[in-house]
Amino acid sequence: MDPATIQLLQSVPLFSGLTEAQWECLEPGEVITVPAGTVLVPEGERCPFFFVVLDGELRLSRTYDRQSVLMGVIKPGQYTGEVTLLLDIPWLASARAGKTTTLFRLKSDDFWRMLSHCPVLARGIFQFAAAKMRNMEGYSQQREKLASLGTMAAGLAHELNNPAAAARRAATHLRETTDKAQVLLCKLSKNLTHDQWHELALASQAGMDRLAGAPVLDHIERSDREDRIATWLQSRGVATPWDLAPTFVRADVAISWLETLANQLPAASQADALAWLESRLNLKLLLTQVEQSTGRISELVKAMKSYSYMGEAAQQETDIHAGIESTLLMLGHKLKNVTVKLSLDRSLPRILTYGSELNQVWTNLIDNAIDAVNGAGKICISTCQEDDQLVVEIVDYGSGIPPDIQPHIFEPFFTTKPVGAGTGLGLIISHRIIADRHGGEIEFESQPGETRFKVRIPLHRKSAD
Repeated sequence: MDPATIQLLQSVPLFSGLTEAQWECLEPGEVITVPAGTVLVPEGERCPFFFVVLDGELRLSRTYDRQSVLMGVIKPGQYTGEVTLLLDIPWLASARAGKTTTLFRLKSDDFWRMLSHCPVLARGIFQFAAAKMRNMEGYSQQREKLASLGTMAAGLAHELNNPAAAARRAATHLRETTDKAQVLLCKLSKNLTHDQWHELALASQAGMDRLAGAPVLDHIERSDREDRIATWLQSRGVATPWDLAPTFVRADVAISWLETLANQLPAASQADALAWLESRLNLKLLLTQVEQSTGRISELVKAMKSYSYMGEAAQQETDIHAGIESTLLMLGHKLKNVTVKLSLDRSLPRILTYGSELNQVWTNLIDNAIDAVNGAGKICISTCQEDDQLVVEIVDYGSGIPPDIQPHIFEPFFTTKPVGAGTGLGLIISHRIIADRHGGEIEFESQPGETRFKVRIPLHRKSAD
């Protein structure tokens, strides 16, 4: 190696203790200079080089959910690329020159020759690579948890929006309908006798009863009934008959029934009486909408609390089915076009688990299953007991995992998703939660058209707290 290159490399701590003979390990390397902004290696691609920064800087960034996140800056005297060469994996981050940068680079074959011929360099590189992997994995695990939380939060916001909007609309219509009913009530009280009021009140109660048992009509039949009733209401002098007709149809009220009621009332009051009756029925419908919408909101909040185990001990007796169901509820926005078949053994006992961590496992596995069926297929989830283990099985009927990929799915940072769409840590985190935290195991089998994950958790464990 020429003296000028050796002089440059002597400023690098990794090489500072090399003897004259050991410098020969670096002989095949070369010094290059790249302008600021140069992308040396794109994220997710392979690069057959080990890089040492001599001057300038390399900025490493990784894409998370379509956002670029700075992972670190490689300063003069530091190096990078050793992890990808040691593990034979694509680069986990993009490397870009932050300014005009001078680099020493070594091809992969020469890198391995350096390690085999120079133990002191090998030891230093292995120690540094192990520390870097621990730091990067820890950071990425936190990002994975935050990404999962973001997915849950987005889903919860989406799921809450519909019932909240429905409740608000119903509340607005309630105010309008109540005001309308009050006005009509004042007018009718001046014109109806006690007996006529009694008949109208009986009709109102009968209409309420009909609402509870009214059949569900298809669009064509409902539209035909609304037209017939609106036409009849118009003949009785009712204002805006097409606005009132849908309520009578929803209450399964026939024209003959309305005719009988109208004939018991004074002709001058029939229109107001029919409008008041519609208001009463509509108030009932609107109150039901508010009740259903707020009930849905309450259900979602309860599911979120159950999902996160807010305010509860980390390890506790857990109903495994409650966790699965709350996870499905939280992922509801992604399941709109997915058929989920549940076969749950409700006789299974509660088991000692870290509930929120276990829910992260269900989230990872079910979310992967949704992706496997492209958000529009079939997923089956079942529970059972085998020997002294509780078994949760999640099956998707997607394209399957290719055989050449199957040996790698539990490896850190391995992902088949596009760059930025996944961290490659979902399955390994799930495996560690099940194996290390719960003493269980995750197994899988896959073929074209079907992928089956089985999670096994011991039924009887001592508390680790």
